[in-house]
Amino acid sequence: MTSKTSPVSKNIVWHHGKLTEADRESKLGQQGAVVWFTGLSGSGKSTVAREVELALVENGKNAFVLDGDNIRHGLNSNLGFSPEDRKENIRRIGEVAKLFCQSNVIAMTAFISPYKADRDTVRALLPEGRFIEVYCAASVEACEARDAKGLYKKARAGQIPEFTGISAPYEAPDKPELALQTGGQETVEQSARKVLELLQQKGII
Repeated sequence: MTSKTSPVSKNIVWHHGKLTEADRESKLGQQGAVVWFTGLSGSGKSTVAREVELALVENGKNAFVLDGDNIRHGLNSNLGFSPEDRKENIRRIGEVAKLFCQSNVIAMTAFISPYKADRDTVRALLPEGRFIEVYCAASVEACEARDAKGLYKKARAGQIPEFTGISAPYEAPDKPELALQTGGQETVEQSARKVLELLQQKGII
């Protein structure tokens, strides 16, 4: 499997539309952005992202959550959880998120995305200020205590190989745009409010 970003075929050209980025911003009333939620399984990534999505849409903004499990039902259904497959998983969703951003959608991704290098690769795809890394800071112990899907129990029993935080590594962000204390120190509503406030500060909404 390749992780190259340049196309294999050379007989293709990039087609430009009739709208500039400024045109889209003016007509749609918002900038595009990628809010990249990262953290351990059970750290609250999807939960907070869905709360932010609801608040944005209720206020007339175009927003959508790209959820890790959902993506693996379709686009990335052929990928497993080896380091190579995890890398390709993030590469693909990074390219999809970029397209959402270019269409002035606020795309929120809820993926463990355990490797810093892969997250940095996605950041490099986007204009300055349009990639917002949000770290859901919850310990393994806190996530395991929730274990809503029963995944940690299976991982401890050896039924799930290469499980992040148990038998596979997680590289926490060094300098995320925002760190949420999702291990129990703050509510989902408080976490979502921090994300919305950051989007306002950055002029995205």
